[in-house]
Amino acid sequence: MAEKTIHAVTGAFGYSGKYITQRLLADGRQVITLTNSLHRPNPFGAQVQAFPFHFAEPEKLTAVLQNVKVLYNTYWVRFNHDEFGHETAVTNTLALFQAAQAAGVERIVHVSITNPSLDSPLEYFHGKARLEQALINSGISYAILRPTVLFGKEDILINNIAWMLRRFPVFGVFGDGAYRVQPIYVDDLAELAVAQGQSQANVIIDAIGPETFTYRELVANIGAIIGKKRPILPIPDALGYTVGQIVGHLVDDVLITREEIEGLSADLLYTPSLPAGHTKLTDWATRHAATLGLSYTSELARRRDRQQAYQSN
Repeated sequence: MAEKTIHAVTGAFGYSGKYITQRLLADGRQVITLTNSLHRPNPFGAQVQAFPFHFAEPEKLTAVLQNVKVLYNTYWVRFNHDEFGHETAVTNTLALFQAAQAAGVERIVHVSITNPSLDSPLEYFHGKARLEQALINSGISYAILRPTVLFGKEDILINNIAWMLRRFPVFGVFGDGAYRVQPIYVDDLAELAVAQGQSQANVIIDAIGPETFTYRELVANIGAIIGKKRPILPIPDALGYTVGQIVGHLVDDVLITREEIEGLSADLLYTPSLPAGHTKLTDWATRHAATLGLSYTSELARRRDRQQAYQSN
């Protein structure tokens, strides 16, 4: 039997998948991508061939993965919407894992989230836990990476915090803002993913960055770096959600969800693990202070328009 040599990345024309692909190509790997955005600009040209996911056609999905050695899975959705949802993302990812198993994929590097739990009332964290368990039970060699918040040129959260700081005289945080986040640079996550693709050990890694902030500290640091220090006010969750709905309506996007507020408040974006990334958010933001938050980055726009490249902040 011929040795499998292809590395498959989901979403190579998007965010984290693009950085994983860049590192694989730099290592001289043969790369393909599975994507829902076949008409989005391909930054890699002829180096990376794109295939549709074929979630509803398992035979076709298996055929695409037939010669794949390692699959890097970044596929997920951030929130439920009329056009997509967590349950569909879980179903589709299970189909992807089953096709990988049928195709004889040797290893899966899967991007999850910190603190997933089958007992979680939050669909995001519960869904991620279901997928982790399915991958563990599949018999395929695996590395499960659990990041909290990603930052980078195509980032949404950090950029949009800066955007709001540039435009509003005050910034509201849910409750006391003492819940913690540990942002990891997207290319550090990619470096970790590619390194794990070369291993065979089954591992679960908290993919966190070298800095830990309370949410209040995160906002204060970003404001100071971009020269827009604002009063940071504690507000009730319900009021914060309502304000988020209003701003979201103005920018035609989902700014924040109730589940995201609950996940933050429950400290689910924090873990006591040692850092897996080395790039500090404060250093990166300082280098990009002139452009960070100048324009709003819309999650819905990215999902609705699959012909435009992701904007860089």
